[in-house]
Amino acid sequence: MTSIGEQELLNKIDVLQLPGPTARVEAIRERFIAITPEICVERAQLITASYQETEDQPILIRRARALEKILDNMTIFIQPDEIIVGNQCTKSRSAPVFPEFSCKWLADELDRLEKRAGDVFLISEEKKAILRGLFPYWDGKTTNELATALMTAEAKEAQAHGVFTVGNYYFNGVGHIGVDYALVLDKGLSGVIAEAEAALAGLELTNPAHMAKHIFLSAVVLANKAVIRFANRFAALAEDMAGKEADAGRREELLEIARVCAKVPAQPAETFAEALQSFWFVQLVLQIESNGHSISPMRFDQYLFPYLLADRGITAAKAQELLDLLFIKFNEINKVRDEGSTKAFGGYPMFQNLIVGGVDREGEDATNPLSYMCLQATANTKLYQPSISIRVHSDTPRALYEKAAEVTRLGLGMPAYYNDRFIIPALLSRGLTREDARDYGIIGCVEPQVGGKTEGWHDAAFFNIAKVLELTLNDGVDPLTGDRLGPATGDLTSLATYDDLMAAYRAQMAYFVKLLVLSDNAVDMAHGQRAPLPFLSSLVADCIAKGKALQQGGAHYNFTGPQGVGVANVADSLAALKKLVYEDQAVSLAAIKDALADDFAGVAGESLRQMLQNRAPKYGNDEPYADEIAHEAALAYCREVEKYTNPRGGKFQPGLYPVSANVPLGAVVGATPDGRKAGTPLADGVSPVSGMDHSGPTASVKSVTKLDHVIASNGTLLNMKFHPNAVKDERGIANLIAVTETLFNGGGTHIQYNVIGKETLRDAQDNPDNYRGLVVRVAGYSAFFTSLDRAIQEDIISRTEQMF
Repeated sequence: MTSIGEQELLNKIDVLQLPGPTARVEAIRERFIAITPEICVERAQLITASYQETEDQPILIRRARALEKILDNMTIFIQPDEIIVGNQCTKSRSAPVFPEFSCKWLADELDRLEKRAGDVFLISEEKKAILRGLFPYWDGKTTNELATALMTAEAKEAQAHGVFTVGNYYFNGVGHIGVDYALVLDKGLSGVIAEAEAALAGLELTNPAHMAKHIFLSAVVLANKAVIRFANRFAALAEDMAGKEADAGRREELLEIARVCAKVPAQPAETFAEALQSFWFVQLVLQIESNGHSISPMRFDQYLFPYLLADRGITAAKAQELLDLLFIKFNEINKVRDEGSTKAFGGYPMFQNLIVGGVDREGEDATNPLSYMCLQATANTKLYQPSISIRVHSDTPRALYEKAAEVTRLGLGMPAYYNDRFIIPALLSRGLTREDARDYGIIGCVEPQVGGKTEGWHDAAFFNIAKVLELTLNDGVDPLTGDRLGPATGDLTSLATYDDLMAAYRAQMAYFVKLLVLSDNAVDMAHGQRAPLPFLSSLVADCIAKGKALQQGGAHYNFTGPQGVGVANVADSLAALKKLVYEDQAVSLAAIKDALADDFAGVAGESLRQMLQNRAPKYGNDEPYADEIAHEAALAYCREVEKYTNPRGGKFQPGLYPVSANVPLGAVVGATPDGRKAGTPLADGVSPVSGMDHSGPTASVKSVTKLDHVIASNGTLLNMKFHPNAVKDERGIANLIAVTETLFNGGGTHIQYNVIGKETLRDAQDNPDNYRGLVVRVAGYSAFFTSLDRAIQEDIISRTEQMF
């Protein structure tokens, strides 16, 4: 039943006629688009100084003192016309440096940052000299170096050959989390401090276990007090600026900023503006403490709505403008990755996933006016962050569904759509309570977890399923190098039956998944020992109650989630071998082996390639033959992954998505029996191979439903591209929803759409200055098209362009 307060709000905010961007929002957006990212050295200077000052302290205290040093001394500023304030670096959209995780790669790449094909960063010679002076201190002290020391030689060799990569956390922070934002809004950080101090008071320090808890809880208090002082610095700055401001209207805004920042996040929020600012300080500091990406707001419309509801003095236009301004702030967060990682994470992504809709903890529809306003904010700002998503269930209001589809039609690649009907059972199968499973959000690209309770280690590795098939076909030897990587399971020509082939594939899979687990656990242990995060830990249950950092097993739920890449290529390859070799005997195994080794060279090679592509069943066309093989090929990976346990006491859970790693992972795989040429990109996510899904969008999604999305509980990703003419009218919107529902009713868990013509993308390649604000969907995220590496651009352009 709608409450009196909710009815008043509904009367004030017409969710079907929400206001567009104000002049302020458009001006700030244009200012942002004009910025070229730079490297900021300030954080690196401050954390190095702090570590030098605290070398005799426990690591948790050192981490808290380091955060304290940074927040107390970093440059802060308030930009013209800003209402929501707080900066990460000395300049907007700059990237800080986090030497405690890794820095040798950056030392090697400093002179190439401005010359990259994608994710370019400006850096002066002066800043390069500063970093080169700092980096020697960190030699032997980083998480990367400890993780390397913990790995086996076989695991490192498999990574070097592209079987898998743990580079995401190997070089960087972890992130991939949603904290308890509602706790901060409701109790303030003063409430978190009080909880930690109460726990401290109950310790008996003669107990060694309590001594460890004492160190952690003391670090929590230090870190949270530092965040409060950080907010107070902005309050003082705003007040000082107000005293010098000639414009009366802006002076009043600055004084209000000062009032709000003096109150939150230290104290509970009361107004909508206070809640947004409190949220932003938390979101910002989490990124300053660690360079992990995918720190996600998750169910933003649920925990922010009560503050909109209670704010009787705010107008619909003002509330929307504040939300729009916050959405622009998300885009100011940035990070610098090593050049190799930019191939997998192109476009400066931070994966801050904000999701609306879905059911509540009791299973009832949770849609509210803020759900619509968040979608409108994406339409108003037209930027790539936050990565907005929508949860869909059987009773999702048609109006919300249509609002989401209208935003999809704008061509931003957002929102992504998620299926409550199967994600909730998938989480239940991993041990979540029913209430927690219903309360899930999405982390980063496509990974579900319950916010404020989970250390999921999603996106823990990219596992190259296609490379495993290549090794299977070559008796465990990498044909690109001649090195033996896997067990001897028989040369391709000795695999007399399809069952023999699948037995070899499963044996290779088991071997390399085990090496993946060893590598992930090495990196996991390194983060626990060298980079625990006291502020982040304080906002996740049950860290304070256990007296244990998140990175050391303090969370309520603990997982590790590596993802498999290349499902469609393996499915089509196995289907071709089964049909054309083992069943029809249209071609011999020896001929296949020779053609793959020669990359289908010559007339005979090309003729065979055409046979493989055109005469064998293909995944993505609702053909049971190929779809069942895809199911088994993916399941072989998933079943191996879920056997293992991580150092935090949680289980591994598989996912099937690539970010944009299908491009670099394809570069290390030779020709494959699906007719794919050597070095070309692998298929994207669980999407069909580009150009092979020739039966239309409905057939494509029906094929995807044949995979086991419940076992792949770390997330699956389906990209689909439509020409704008396909969704230009109400019928197009209805068709888009129908495709989504076909997938979701059949068991799929995720889909996202690029709505843009190939001709526009080609023109953007040729005239990038005319398209600086062009946003496209890359994988589980959107990015400025012109910022992407050319190989990723080509992969997006090559995707099948669907029409209804």
